[in-house]
Amino acid sequence: MGSSGFSWKLKDHPKLPKGKTIAMVVLDGWGEAKPNQYNCIHVAETPTMDSLKNGAPERWRLVRAHGKAVGLPTEDDMGNSEVGHNALGAGRIYAQGAKLVDIALETGKIYDGEGFKYIKESFANGTLHFIGLLSDGGVHSRLDQLLLLLKGASDHGARRIRVHILTDGRDVLDGSSVGFVETLENDLAKLREKGVDAQIASGGGRMYVTMDRYENDWDVVKRGWDAQVLGEAPHKFKNAVEAVKKLREIPNTSDQYLPPFVIVDDNGKAVGPIVDGDAVVTFNFRADRMVMLAKALEYEDFDKFDRVRFPKIRYAGMLQYDGELKLPSHYLVSPPEIERTSGEYLVHNGIRTFACSETVKFGHVTFFWNGNRSGYFNPEMEEYVEIPSDSGITFNVQPKMKALEIAEKARDAILSRKFDQVRVNLPNSDMVGHTGDIEATVVACKAADEAVKMILDAIEQVGGIYVVTADHGNAEDMVKRNKKGEPLLDKNGNIQILTSHTLEPVPIAIGGPGLAPGVRFRKDVPDGGLANVAATVMNLHGFEAPSDYEPTLIEVVDN
Repeated sequence: MGSSGFSWKLKDHPKLPKGKTIAMVVLDGWGEAKPNQYNCIHVAETPTMDSLKNGAPERWRLVRAHGKAVGLPTEDDMGNSEVGHNALGAGRIYAQGAKLVDIALETGKIYDGEGFKYIKESFANGTLHFIGLLSDGGVHSRLDQLLLLLKGASDHGARRIRVHILTDGRDVLDGSSVGFVETLENDLAKLREKGVDAQIASGGGRMYVTMDRYENDWDVVKRGWDAQVLGEAPHKFKNAVEAVKKLREIPNTSDQYLPPFVIVDDNGKAVGPIVDGDAVVTFNFRADRMVMLAKALEYEDFDKFDRVRFPKIRYAGMLQYDGELKLPSHYLVSPPEIERTSGEYLVHNGIRTFACSETVKFGHVTFFWNGNRSGYFNPEMEEYVEIPSDSGITFNVQPKMKALEIAEKARDAILSRKFDQVRVNLPNSDMVGHTGDIEATVVACKAADEAVKMILDAIEQVGGIYVVTADHGNAEDMVKRNKKGEPLLDKNGNIQILTSHTLEPVPIAIGGPGLAPGVRFRKDVPDGGLANVAATVMNLHGFEAPSDYEPTLIEVVDN
């Protein structure tokens, strides 16, 4: 019992027995959409998932995995792996990412926070730099938030501002970068009219400059560092609109892969390198592609590449990007306080837990699942296994990724009978889907399906229960569409590939020999989302969920 009278003890479920091994399988980027040639999940051979869908209709349904269902501002906001796993693990809906930032900007609270006060100390003598993804895609950042921050910072005393832009083309249409740069230039011109020295200083495409993740390729961060901090890049331009237009003309170049450039003055000198005494804000709200840059900006001790110089700056993230590393140590908006996650409850109630994925999604099935908290709740009750992801290649080169290895680890954990819950994330449909390679994504979906089969076979052997679901859509629709839903074509008549997540719902299936008779999905939670999964899993472990959790998706009918 805590001092407030709070107890970790869960009530027993009146109709569901305890003691069954539960496999909790999350297929990353596996949504449900109309069958067609651009639906890689439909095209792929996926007999296991097909049998779950067609086998027992009362044990398969769809849940919402985007927008308000996962704490994002609007129904136009596609889900992502971070908020998806937060919801799956927490069992409640928390304001997330963009929404947290929106609230802080609307209320003006962002300017009263510790983070803003910290960077403000550089305004008198230094330059304020903004680095981030220039896009309205709403996955990593939003242009409207940057524009509000620029205005807010200048209203609060910033006299010299430089923006270092990363072009998108992954969460938004390729080529949209030009319009975003023009919008930004327009706002910077207005600030200049008010006497603020504000301009774009450097840029590059998100997949080639700065925004690497999981330490896959530090050269990506170095290319950004050279442009942003040292003011050096292979391409120099007088203005950013011209830069983006010209660089897009290079063969095989897209917004995602734009080479780095710097903006120079009439003497050919970079207009905005980051120097001692400056302040830097990385304005992305999503964490995964900002952590590496945050390390380079913040860590005194750093050996990933030669920084040449390490300026003494005041650095703040839009949010804190890694709660475990406390990185960055200053941030403009505080994270949602996610407490009492399902994982913590279950461990307190004797549920021994195994969790596994490969590097690219390992944090999702552990850190994000547990409410943005690293480490074990109880090391004697839990084991987390990370399988190293392929590095130095794009995921479409080896689309099977580590699905087989993850499944083998899960199978062994199930058959060992040492664990009550075995939780995995299979990343294939998401990571390969992001490459836009349709053929490879089909292979990826088949590999994920085979991995699910291996896990379900093990559950069969131990008389256990399975829960198979996903965190958001991706591979089920690989083409951009117009308002009528028809595929969009480029000027050469080729389809425009969709590399982003989607707004589609995701499946959830339950079953296995350990499932009590009469368990089925309820009909009275039609708008169920990912946050309803936690209570469902708690029930299957034989417990009632806490009263403030989103309601369970299942009921037990007497046969």
